[in-house]
Amino acid sequence: MRRSKMIRMFLFHLITLLFGYIMLYPLLWMFFSSFKDNSEIFLNAHELLPKRWLFKNYVDGWKGFAGYPFSVFFKNSFIVTVIGTIGAVISSAIVAYGFARCKFKGKGFWFGCMILTMLLPYQVVMIPQYIMFQKLGWVNSFKPLLVPAFLGQPFFIFLMIQFIRGIPNELDEAAKIDGCSKYSIFTRIILPLISPALITSAIFSFLWRWDDFLGPLLYLSKPELYTVSLGLRMFSDPTAVSNWGAAFAMATLSLVPSFIIFIFFQRYLVEGIVTTGLKG
Repeated sequence: MRRSKMIRMFLFHLITLLFGYIMLYPLLWMFFSSFKDNSEIFLNAHELLPKRWLFKNYVDGWKGFAGYPFSVFFKNSFIVTVIGTIGAVISSAIVAYGFARCKFKGKGFWFGCMILTMLLPYQVVMIPQYIMFQKLGWVNSFKPLLVPAFLGQPFFIFLMIQFIRGIPNELDEAAKIDGCSKYSIFTRIILPLISPALITSAIFSFLWRWDDFLGPLLYLSKPELYTVSLGLRMFSDPTAVSNWGAAFAMATLSLVPSFIIFIFFQRYLVEGIVTTGLKG
């Protein structure tokens, strides 16, 4: 029995490592290709390790284009991602508290409308939004990417509603007896208790906004406003020879913030998803 259990455990770990390697192979290939020149990337694509390590790909990639170093693109991405994440989390928490704890006319109708917006693909609202932002004069600025974040995100609202509903109403009643208003209850009781949902929403928002390509592509046409995703696209030049080694080098660096966020906040992410909807 003991031997059979050890064999099953060995096979389980072996298969897990095999599938993990298959899933990570594209990232490993990109990382090692960032140290190769163009000829080695395409002629020896089947070989993972480079024959000659070219660290200058990172130097060339960081120089950027047309006088704009890649640090500019990283700075723009951090501005859009951090401010947008803060706005999305705060606004979603406020809206979720209203749906979960406050009574108002048409609550069920508006909640249904909010859920329906989760079913709409972005392509449906893309053109109307662009026309609206163009008439407001917001094109070629960060406003189209930041202002909507401060109006709440349906997925985060729904996630936080489940957490708030799991908090006993007796805590609200006790706070009211002590003289707390709805705003005090929200800031002093609700927010600390839904911290797993807040952190989970912040992680998702950061990853989605950092990886976003379509939004910046629609609204930004000035190189000084480009985010990392648009900066990576500039490496592909159909009229000249593209420096794919530098492109892979900058693509590797672009994964570092997401990797750090996931490593340090992984347990909060798992806790936030697992405990969603559990009643207190």
